[in-house]
Amino acid sequence: MFAKIYRPARNAMQSGRGKSNMWLLEFTPEMAKTPDPLMGWASSSDMRSQIRLEFDSQADAVAYAGRQGIAYQVIEPQEAKRHEKSYSANFSPDRKQPWSH
Repeated sequence: MFAKIYRPARNAMQSGRGKSNMWLLEFTPEMAKTPDPLMGWASSSDMRSQIRLEFDSQADAVAYAGRQGIAYQVIEPQEAKRHEKSYSANFSPDRKQPWSH
């Protein structure tokens, strides 16, 4: 039983930061999914792969995994680079590329 602790990336359809500071603990699948002979859907008998636990902080998730004896890996989030831009910079006289139409 192995788990990963991570902070999920925001959805591409989101512009805000709501629910972006929660941490998840998910178990890695212990066996590969197999196709169902009748319908062909991918299925597995691994019930732990359906469990997703939410925590307020990384420390809470690590503490829970430690108490329960779960081997875990913490995946650090990658912060997005913010490029500060303003509309008035388009008309600045020291602009690197000249403004032309």
